[in-house]
This record gives sequence, C-alpha cells and structure tokens, in this order.
Amino acid sequence: MNAQNTPPPTPPSSSVALTRFLAVGSLLGLIVLGLAWELVLAPVRPGGSLLALKVLPLCLPLIGLLKNRMYTHRWVTLMVWLYFTEGVVRAYSDRPPSNYLAMVEIALCLSLFAASALHIRWRFRDLRNKAALEAAADAKPAQ
Repeated sequence: MNAQNTPPPTPPSSSVALTRFLAVGSLLGLIVLGLAWELVLAPVRPGGSLLALKVLPLCLPLIGLLKNRMYTHRWVTLMVWLYFTEGVVRAYSDRPPSNYLAMVEIALCLSLFAASALHIRWRFRDLRNKAALEAAADAKPAQ
C-alpha cells in the first residue's frame, strides 16, 4: 500500500483505553496509599517511617503507563506481586488499622495486575485486527 492509500491510524478501542485508565489509577492509588500509610495513617514509628520510600519504585512505571508504553505494562505485572506479598503479610501480621490498609493494598495490586494484563491482551488484539484489515486491503485487486 502506498503512502497515499494508507488508512488513518485507528484510535484504541474503548476497552483498551479503560484498562489503561484503571492501571494508571491503581498505580496512583498504590503510591498515595503507601505514602499515607507510612507517614500519617498507621506508621511503624510515631511521626512516620522510612518505609514510605517503598513507593519510589512505583514512580518508574507511572511514567511508562502515562506514555502508554506496552513494555511498561508487561513488567509492571511482575513488579506488582512484591507489593501484593507485602500486603498479604501485613494483613495477617499487623493490627488495625494497618491490616485494613494492607487489604486495600492487596485490592489495588490485583486491580493493577488485571488492568495491565487485559490492556496487553486487548491491545495486541487490536493490533492483530488492524494488521488483518491492512492485509485484506492490500490483497484487493487494483481497479
């Protein structure tokens, strides 16, 4: 297909956009929860603790998710399990209110994982469909 006949780029489907929105929202929720938890709501030590630094690694994928990078969605699905594990351990070992915050962390981690995994799957589906449409357009005889 020559440059004059190329179809305009197709916008992402609404499901892909929704999963990206949910992934970014869940990641922002994890960052805010981690900071609030360790500095204000239920710090390990009165006045806050250095455990608030655990949110720094979450800032790296935030940039990639905001730029809609597929690679970031892929590796954030692996990284989120570290925070999930922390949430599970603290949900069973900490006392209230810290254990309730850990349960919120678990929910946010599961939400982030599901949103990123579905985003990857549906974005590849859209790319595959676009490639099939372009191949079909190329296969049509010129008139």
